Amino acid sequence: MEISIIVLILVIIAIVKGVRIVPQGEEWVVERLGKFAGIISPGLHVINPVLSRISYKVTTKDIILDIPEQEVITRDNAVILANAVAFIKVSNIERAVYGIENFREAMRNMVQTNLRSIIGGMDLNHALTSRDRIKTELKIAIADEALDWGLTVKSVEIQDIKPSANMQHAMEQQASAERERVAVVTRAEGEKQSLILNAEARLEAARKDAEAQMVAANASAESIKMISEVVKENNTSATFLLGDRYIQALQKISGSNNSKIVVLPGDVVSAVKNLIGSK
Repeated sequence: MEISIIVLILVIIAIVKGVRIVPQGEEWVVERLGKFAGIISPGLHVINPVLSRISYKVTTKDIILDIPEQEVITRDNAVILANAVAFIKVSNIERAVYGIENFREAMRNMVQTNLRSIIGGMDLNHALTSRDRIKTELKIAIADEALDWGLTVKSVEIQDIKPSANMQHAMEQQASAERERVAVVTRAEGEKQSLILNAEARLEAARKDAEAQMVAANASAESIKMISEVVKENNTSATFLLGDRYIQALQKISGSNNSKIVVLPGDVVSAVKNLIGSK
């Protein structure tokens, strides 16, 4: 009777320890006598509770690895802060549990190391504007190593990449200096254009004055020429013209405040004729 009870208890223990229900989204690794024996998928399974045991429970869902923020020095010795997130999946459970001691920590360290290496080969401005390139190169860099560990890299995203606090302050000062330089250049260019326009205006005015003087001179020359021709042909017209001019001049002299006495010739006509040489 006692033996039967003992046997029943052992059977119950064996059933409890031997029956395994694997939940959806996981696969369990079974070892027999300390050696890999197989993998059981979701559902009800019975294993030998004496010789076998469940050594690892591995998720088959996509794994999200948060990569902590770290300082990275760029090629031009600027310090920036970068962090990322990696999406991986266990594609070979045996390699994932026996190929590396802790595949999550291993992947996290590998992403950090390659991220520093990639950004370290870039200039500051290039690193801040090349997220897509960094993401692509990072995925390629870790894919082969992850495959050796039985992992598949689904995606790698750069969460944030920014200058450090000191670098941000330096960049703000540089931007302020650049804006001031542009303002000074703009003002200088405006003053230069103003001087050029003023000079061109003065040159144009001088050109117009010269043209006006030339026109006046040509008109005077033409007038003198016409008068000379008229004088040759008819002295009477010239006498009349010079007499008129003579009278106008005398009127101006007489109207001057400084003129007290105006002397007129006794014979104005004879005087005019003498001016033109007429007899």
